[in-house]
Amino acid sequence: MNSGLKLSNCGSELVKDVTLYRSSVGALQYATVTRPDLAFCVNKVCQYMHQPLLSYWTAVKRILRYVAGTLDYGLLLKPVKDFSLEVFCEEDWASDPDDRRSTTGYCIYLGGNLVTWKSQKQATISRSSTEAEFQSLASVVSEVLQNQIQVKHVPAQAQIADCLTKPISSSRFSNLRSKLCVDSKSTLSLRGAVKDADT
Repeated sequence: MNSGLKLSNCGSELVKDVTLYRSSVGALQYATVTRPDLAFCVNKVCQYMHQPLLSYWTAVKRILRYVAGTLDYGLLLKPVKDFSLEVFCEEDWASDPDDRRSTTGYCIYLGGNLVTWKSQKQATISRSSTEAEFQSLASVVSEVLQNQIQVKHVPAQAQIADCLTKPISSSRFSNLRSKLCVDSKSTLSLRGAVKDADT
């Protein structure tokens, strides 16, 4: 989604073929299982399944064009020896123009491999950005389920979870997509160092 887009419950006509909208968005939901770079935008268009407007359908078509152009991209998992846990969480305070609820996004890395991610509207309205940030942090802490978690502040420019909470520029999105371990299939191989039998 482009960085200035704010979807809302008003502003355009209803989609004529609601079934096409719902089936397209439903298919995109399956793609988010291995494509964390789609999590935020698919989460947004899912919120309007009950009464989709043409502006949402435009956003869905933009997502579909992005997917068509990145069919060879997928989640890259690498073998590691160090299984350290690294967690990033972020929020976009009062980002929904209709109900003013914030969006939580987080990504959890185990040994440098992305293993869990989420982009979701918060259940309650936060009265401040600090409250929304704490809700986001509580969400990721409950996901990690550890006895002791070290939390440190990450500067905004280094916040990987940004692309799970808000629309961002294309160049920043490409940078964060690579940090989410989403890479082109041309750089991936399931065979590893095994030589081709034909050679």
